[in-house]
Amino acid sequence: MSGARQCVILVGGKGTRLGALTKDTPKPLLPVGGRPFLSYLIQEAARHGSERILLLAGFKAEAFANELDVLRAAVPAAVELKVLAEPEPLGTGGALKFAAPHLDEHFLLLNGDSFFDINLLDLAAPPLPEASVGRLALKPEVDVSRYGTVGLKGENVTTFAEKNSAGGPGLINGGIYWFNRSLLNHFGNGFVSLETEVLPKLAIAGRLLGKVYDRFMLDIGLPYSLEQAQTSVPAQMRRPAVFLDRDGVINRDVGYAHRPDQIVWVDGALAAIKTFNDAGFYVFVVSNQAGVARGYYTEADVMALHRWMAAQMAAAGAHADAFAYCPFHPDGTVAAYAKASPHRKPAPGMILDLLKTWPVAKDQSFLIGDRAHDIEAAAAAGLPGYLFEGHDLSAFIESRLGMPAR
Repeated sequence: MSGARQCVILVGGKGTRLGALTKDTPKPLLPVGGRPFLSYLIQEAARHGSERILLLAGFKAEAFANELDVLRAAVPAAVELKVLAEPEPLGTGGALKFAAPHLDEHFLLLNGDSFFDINLLDLAAPPLPEASVGRLALKPEVDVSRYGTVGLKGENVTTFAEKNSAGGPGLINGGIYWFNRSLLNHFGNGFVSLETEVLPKLAIAGRLLGKVYDRFMLDIGLPYSLEQAQTSVPAQMRRPAVFLDRDGVINRDVGYAHRPDQIVWVDGALAAIKTFNDAGFYVFVVSNQAGVARGYYTEADVMALHRWMAAQMAAAGAHADAFAYCPFHPDGTVAAYAKASPHRKPAPGMILDLLKTWPVAKDQSFLIGDRAHDIEAAAAAGLPGYLFEGHDLSAFIESRLGMPAR
């Protein structure tokens, strides 16, 4: 199964370094920008395709259950969000072992008190070698004195150490992991610390991989960083967006494609989408689907195809944040859809709806389409439009936008 379908978030700590702030409120539920900090992590997990999100709670576990409605507001209704409370303090490793019956064969694991702005699917998509139990997201730091350090040789984690008071530059643990369930075979019983007991041994044994991301990262473990998070984390959610036409830009336009067997990806399309993901863009697909109005297929067919396309993207470490489509056409043969629509390109309705719904940095956003009506829709929405004339989409964005695929 491709993609990061399950995300597990560790939310069991007491947050003692924040003093009175966490006396009655678990650290991940502290307000940041007017909402619980944890809601940003849940939103990011769902945005990258996680369908099941499991919160491993300990201290004040009932608070997470009480806040579930608030946390659910950050994700689509179809995403499953559950809380699992440990019966006693078990540590980060012990909490995972307690959750064993609920874990998928592969799962994302996030620390509930830190935000690391990476493409989660880039970490999760490459298959883990048989000898490896996990892949860690690592962050380069100029001064590692506040953190534990991680040694990396190639893609292999060689050391996983406690805080280095000597400081200096190095790599730190970003608090995001892609694990195989076989990780649990390396845990003892009772209280187990993932960071101090399990990961150092696995590093020495050559069972861990690491990948470096030079992206925004912040934990809220200290008063000054919690204060910094109040503005920096919400600001991070305001991203540039790329609006992509579908037929002719992402997949070859064969005429009214509505089944997976009709999809032939444009050369470089998946790599281009991943390039935008890696750079922190929102990626939106905006597509006229007059085939619905003409009776060739249904809206259910369109949505099923988009789910299939999303799974194919996830396998390549990429994702679209939303698939928007317009099923209407004034010359349609299906009465319910036979009308003009402000969402049918060259009208800008689909783009305007996405701009209203998502925190888009409009001044840094643009559209890529293969027809004049795509460019007209972009202009009507106040966005630049780039005309793609086929061939390789990845090469196109490198030559036109200076964004080489990694």
